[in-house]
This record gives sequence, structure tokens and C-alpha cells, in this order.
Amino acid sequence: MIRLVLILFVFMSAGCASAADSGSIYHDDWIDFNKNGQKDVYEDSSADINARIDDLISQMNLKEKTCQMTTLYGYQRVLGDALPKPSWKQKVWKDGIGAIDEHLNGFVGWGRPPQDNPYVWPASKHAWAVDEVQRFFVEETRLGIPVDFTNEGIRGIESYKATNFPTQLGIGHTWNRELVRRIGEITGQEARLLGYTNVYSPILDVGYDQRWGRYEEVYSESPFLCSELGIEMVKGLQKDFQVASTAKHFAVYSVNKGAREGFSRVDPKTSPREVENIFMMPFKRVMEETDLLGVMASYNDYDGVPIEGSKYWLTERLREDLGFKGYVVSDSDAVMYLYNKHKVAEDYKEAVRQSVEAGLNVRCTFRSPSSWINPLRELVREGSVSMDTIDARVRDILRVKFLVGLFDKPYVEDHDEADKVVYSEEHRKVALQASRESLVLLKNKGGMLPLAQDRIKRIAVCGPNADDGRYATTHYGPQAVEVSTVLDGIRERAGENFEVLYTKGCDLTDKGWPATEILPSPLNDEEKAEIAKAVANARKSDVAVVVVGGNVDTCGENKSRTSLDLPGKQRELVKAVYETGTPTVVVLISGRPLSINYVDKYIPAVLAAWYPGSEGGRAVADVLFGDYNPGGKLSVTFPRYVGQLPMNFLAKPASQANGRVRVNGFIYPFGHGLSYTTFKYSNLQISPKVQRPDGNIEVSVDVQNTGDRAGDEVVQLYTRDLVSSVTTYVKNLRGFDRISLKSGEKKTVSFTLRPRDLRLLNRDMEWVVEPGEFNVMVGRSSEDIRVSGKFAIANEADFEAMQEKLKQLETAARYVHASNAERDNPAANAFDGDLDTRWSSGARDPYLDLELVDGAKPGEIGIAWYKGDERQYGFEIQLSGGGGQWMTVYKGKSSGKTTDVETYEFDGFRASDLRIIGHGSNANAWTAITEIKLAEFKGN
Repeated sequence: MIRLVLILFVFMSAGCASAADSGSIYHDDWIDFNKNGQKDVYEDSSADINARIDDLISQMNLKEKTCQMTTLYGYQRVLGDALPKPSWKQKVWKDGIGAIDEHLNGFVGWGRPPQDNPYVWPASKHAWAVDEVQRFFVEETRLGIPVDFTNEGIRGIESYKATNFPTQLGIGHTWNRELVRRIGEITGQEARLLGYTNVYSPILDVGYDQRWGRYEEVYSESPFLCSELGIEMVKGLQKDFQVASTAKHFAVYSVNKGAREGFSRVDPKTSPREVENIFMMPFKRVMEETDLLGVMASYNDYDGVPIEGSKYWLTERLREDLGFKGYVVSDSDAVMYLYNKHKVAEDYKEAVRQSVEAGLNVRCTFRSPSSWINPLRELVREGSVSMDTIDARVRDILRVKFLVGLFDKPYVEDHDEADKVVYSEEHRKVALQASRESLVLLKNKGGMLPLAQDRIKRIAVCGPNADDGRYATTHYGPQAVEVSTVLDGIRERAGENFEVLYTKGCDLTDKGWPATEILPSPLNDEEKAEIAKAVANARKSDVAVVVVGGNVDTCGENKSRTSLDLPGKQRELVKAVYETGTPTVVVLISGRPLSINYVDKYIPAVLAAWYPGSEGGRAVADVLFGDYNPGGKLSVTFPRYVGQLPMNFLAKPASQANGRVRVNGFIYPFGHGLSYTTFKYSNLQISPKVQRPDGNIEVSVDVQNTGDRAGDEVVQLYTRDLVSSVTTYVKNLRGFDRISLKSGEKKTVSFTLRPRDLRLLNRDMEWVVEPGEFNVMVGRSSEDIRVSGKFAIANEADFEAMQEKLKQLETAARYVHASNAERDNPAANAFDGDLDTRWSSGARDPYLDLELVDGAKPGEIGIAWYKGDERQYGFEIQLSGGGGQWMTVYKGKSSGKTTDVETYEFDGFRASDLRIIGHGSNANAWTAITEIKLAEFKGN
């Protein structure tokens, strides 16, 4: 290491003379940061981390402490120099700096080309330049405290070049924990080799309103899925503490009123219980299961109190409740917003005080560090902020720096290694895998896909997203990588095998957009001409691929929409191409789900690609032509119309019920995704069937690939708390596993349900696991459930009784068969001895078939009706002696006067089965029975 550092020193910029001979501070196993000629505790890598922090803080003065509490934005953002200059000795950072953000990462500004200077690429030159900046702080400041080089990294580390992954929304659709862990490892490894030590990733916000501009950055609208993937990303990033992971945005950030957002993002509309169940879950789970080192505090308020100035959020919840041990960084101008937007501080100085007292460690924004440091120092001198508070904030910052090894290895040790690893072929293969796994086949009528390449002589490609790869090179990720667009991918596949005809077809948006979202304009001559070109190409082709959706112009930070329809004239383009009669495929590239009602109704094959990263075009072509079998599943839902919002997978009972004067349901539900093969689910096992509140439930299911080609399946497990002290969601995702199966292969997939998966916030806002019954549902999506079962949680006093009840239900379930039932109200409920449960169906004339004991000759039956004291139900009873022949022996109505069991007598005969047919009630067509008493029932 001594030899390497000496070599680096030769390249030190000429004007930056060292305060001490570099050879005198670098030793075999330590660095003399304070240049006093002896190994201090904080310089001793073998010392306890808390002792090292205590020692360093004891040597720091106010200037040095306050300098640690701010960020200096990098070259061409705030910092005017790529490398140190003599003038730095007169800057405020002569006393050190907490972090330098986005230095030499290529980003200059939204919509602008990346930086073009000698230090952004190759990777080795970049690493050398960052080291030179680091050397200034190690060698030229009194205590030599290294800088935390921070950077964005939600789709690969933001640099001129680095491995480029799909956005988080795309990654969420992979449902692949191992892949997300690997993405984190690669992002962290490349970051550290480039000189960065802290990556602003992952985003733990939960998708709520599909109009929201930053929807492209969420993993899912399921807090459970966000949690699971967020955990893996943090573990990958922080592998061996190669970098710190800073999760964002804390807290309650992604639920703005009507999805509208300004830079302060105010007024989230959500209840305290929903905050905990949905928006806090990912942060809570990540902090329980990882050593997360960073959190970015969000701009917004909650219930009138800005997060940035809230001790409740930044100290009581974050540190005391969640146990966070890292440092909190502000999101851009969040401190300033306390003063100039939220209006809870009379001036900026007061905003600084509120932030620090609340728990903020580091201010990070596009302003000079002195704009924060100077008022902070004044506050300390005045006694408005205590030195104890400053020490506590600095302690958190230093702890992160010690953990990531900045005091042991402050420099990139091997610049040549950066050239070998960053944006390497090996890493790009992982990016291609991520792009492939993120693709979701939404529709495939008649098995149109995969395309039979040997039958295609000409293919027409059109659409505003067919040859636009900007989605892969926008902010928060690599800037200047080569991007494979869908057109590139198809042309690469075509080679000399078939001809590709391309025209754009239409622009992403039209003139006057976004006003045209509410007042559409007719096609102008230019638009008609371009659509006509696409139509002509389609007529000459064997198949047409139309690539539509959104892009950086319609989705992203500060880009919330009014509508979810295809913007501009894209629908008209799709319609015109489809009406040629040429088989048509639609590929959606978008940062949010869209209301593609026309596409869903008419287009036979639809593929959702999200923002698929720099390898996206190849991945899409692989799926279209069958080289890769799509296995992605929706981590979000597709509303039919913006007027349905808010509408999500997580829903309370009847909250998304159908109506007669509105559009109902989703276009595509949560968890949906098709494959080129088929899968069979069987042999659901639940053990134990009754468990105590602090115990686990083990669930397993057999899944077999019953098709003729290999494929991936995402096995999804949902739960439902049937009766609880507060309302709970109809389905809770509580397990998933992406598996790969060869044709004919079968695998047993196992899940563990822990107490945290079953708990709720009771009426006293306490987390508890309440005794009661739970449904388990396993299937291909939230609406395509293949197997289901039941278990119960019971206290000691009720344990044996609950075991007997579930045993009785299992027995009854074997001998009662329903023509139709609501999933949470199965037929066996009518035999559990509980008038609070029911079998119910909204279908027309549903029936229950009951198997009878041998030689049975029934003559009476008892039935209790749901709300039987309010409603009169019509029904009939039939008997069968076998052979599928049924004879009606009773037809009538319930009394409408009681919820208890009513007995109905009839002239029976020797029979093997009894059928109850429901004809609805005087209230509606719904049939609901709470209990059945039949002496001859085989399930008794």
C-alpha cells in the first residue's frame, strides 16, 4: 500500500503542497491522520470503533465538527474544480467536509449531456482523480478526516459509464431476491472502485398513486415486496461494508394528495395505521434485518409536521424505535423548505436549528457548504444548539466512515482493477439477466408469441419508444453507456434472416400536451402522414411491433401526470396498425402502469418492459422470438381509468366493490404475468394447523412445469385474517419464490410465516398477533389462486378447541362441493359450528353438493342464513341417488326473521347426495349460509 500511495502522490496536482511529507504519515498498518508522529486511538484499526470515535471527537473543534455535518456537491454542481487547488486552503472545507456528492459522476443537469472531461472515464482515471481529492482532506486538513464520497445508484452507480440496470420498478417485476442481491453487490463494488463510498439506494417508497412521477423508482405497491427486495439490495451494496447504503425517502413520501407534487411534496393523505402498515414497513424491515448505514430524510410533511424538522420522525421513530445507527442526510433543499415552503421556521437559521435538533446529521443540497455551516456555528455559539447535540450528530457520521474503512483505506487501492471490473462484460451479463427477468407478458391470445422466426420475411417496427433509449441514461444511474433499443434488438436478431421496416409512427406526446390529456386534439397533417407510413409498413409485413408508453418526458421526478392513458397520438397509432389486419404486438416501455384499455381489448400480444436498462432491446427481442421465456410478474396494478384512483392491490373488504355506474376492476391484477409454458400447483401442506401467537407456520406446495419448454414461475403466497379487532386487507402478500423448472420438472416450494407476517395494529395501536383463523392462498397472481387452506392462531386456553374445529372443517371440506364461492367464504364454513362465518356466492343460482353416508334417507335439514333476520332467501333442496340425476324435494323461502338455524322438512328417499340451490334474497342476488345441520352428512 505504501508503494501505491507514493505513486499516486506523484500525480498530486501541482498547486496543492502537502502540509506534511506524505512518506511520514503513511505506515504499514496505519495512517497518521493528525500528523503528530504517533498512533492515536482513532488511527488504530485494531481499536474498538466507539473508542476511535470518542478519541477523534475529543480532538475536534467546532469548525471541524460543523464541516462534517454538510455535503459539498461535486464538480460543475457546486465545486468548481475537478482536482484540488491551492485556493482550497482558503475555502470553508479547509477544516474538512462530511461528504462530497456526485463528484465527476458525469451528471450536469436534467436533459443535458454528461460531462466530458479527462477524469470521468476510463474508470482508472476517475478513481485516480477522486483519490486526489481525498488526498487533500487526508493530508491538508489538521485531523485528516477522510471524505465520504456519495453518489446516486438506483440502477447502477451514477457515473459516466458503469453497469446499467433497469429502474427499480423493472427490478421489482423480477421478484428475484438473489438477483437483487447481486445487483447491489455489483453497484457497490463498482462504486468503491470508482472512489465512491456511499450509495443513495435503495428507494424504499411504496407505490400508491400510479400518476406519481417517481413511480418508476419504486419496487412495488406491495410493502412486503418492497421490504424483501430492499433488504437484498442493502445487503448487496453493503457486502463487507464496501460502501454505505443510504435508503430513501424517509418517511411517508410517496402518497401525495392526488399525486401532485412540487419540490416540497406536501400533504400526504393517509391514516396513521396505513402509514405503519404500508409506508413504514420497508424501512422497519430493512433496519431489522440489515445494518443500514444511511437514510435520506424526505421533503414532505405528515399531518402538518415536516419530516425534516420532526424529532418524532428523525429521532424517536428512526433511532429509538427502528434502531438506526447510521447518519441522516437531507434531501436537497429540505432544510430550506422549513422556512420558505412549509413556513414552520421564521428564517433559514431557525430551519437549521429545527433540523439539527430533530436529528439531521448532514445537509445535502446544491448550495455552498458555508450556507449551512455558518448559521450552525452561530447557533452553537449562541447556545441555541448544544455541543452535546453536535457531538451526537458527528458521532453518527464518523461511525459510518469508520465502518466503510475510510480511516484504514481512504484511497482506491488498485486503479487498474477499476478498468477491469467497472462496466465489465461479466457485469453486463447480469444486467441482461435483470432486463430479461423484468419483462412481463401481459397478454398472449392464441399463443401469438413467441414469433416463429422461420415464417417471417418482413417485420414492421414503429412507435415513439422503438428507437429511444433515453430511459436508460437519465439521472440516478450511468450516463453514457451504449443502449440497445427495441429496434436495435430486433435488427440484431434479424441479420439477413428477415427485413425490418421502421418508422417512428408518432411522437411520444403531441403538440399542446399535457393539455391534450383532457381536451384531445385531432390529428394534424404531419401526424397523419407519419401514421400512414407505419400503416404502409405494417401492410407489407408479416407482423408489426408497436413500441409505445412513456419516457423521460412523461415520467420522473416532478413529472406526475393527469391521465394514465397513452400520451399524444399513440393510441391512434396502435389502432391504425392493428386495423391493417397484420398480427400486432405491443411493447410497453413506461415508468408507470398505464390505462391501455384499447390495447388490452384488441391487441393479441402485450409485453410490459418498464425502463429495461441498457440491455433492454436485446432482452425484448429475446422474449419476442422465444430465446427467453418471460417469467416476470406484476409488482403493481393496471387501473382501467384514472378516475378509479386510488386503487391498489392492498384493499380493505368491499373497498373496491363493483358498481353499476362506474368502470370496475383492474386491467391486470397484482402478481399477473404469463409464460410460454404452463404450471400446475398441488399438495398444499400447512403445519401446524394451529399455532400459538409466537410460533411459526410452515407452508409448502408442489409446482410442476406441465408445458413443453423450460420456464420461470413466481409462486406467490397470500394470507387473510378472517376476523380481527380492526379491519385488515383482503389479501396480504407474505411469501414468494421465483423458481426455474424444466419441462415436466416438479419442485416443492416452502414458505415460513412468522409472527411479524400475521400481526396487526390493534385499536390501541399496538402490534399484536390476534388469535383467530387465517386463510392461506397460493397461486400465480393475487387473483389466480391455485390452492388454498386454513390455519389458526390460538392462546393456550383455546388451543385444543381450535384444533378440533379445524379438524372438523377439514373433514367437512372433503364432502361438500360448491359450484361457486367467494374465496374467503368457502363451503366448509357452513359446517364449523360458527354463525359468524359463512359460505357465500354472488353467482346466479349457486349450489352446495353434500355427500351423504351410505344408506342415507334424509327428511329434514337445518340452515342458518346470513342476516337471516333482515333478508328472506329463496332456495330449493334436491336429492340424487347417483348417475347425475337430481330431484327437487323442497322449494321455498327462509322466514327472514332469525339468524339461527331454521329446520325444513321434506319427503326424502334413499340418496347419495343432497344439493342446496340458492336463488338470492329479497335484498340482492347474493346467497349466504352461515350454518348447515344435516344428520346424514358424511362430513359430520
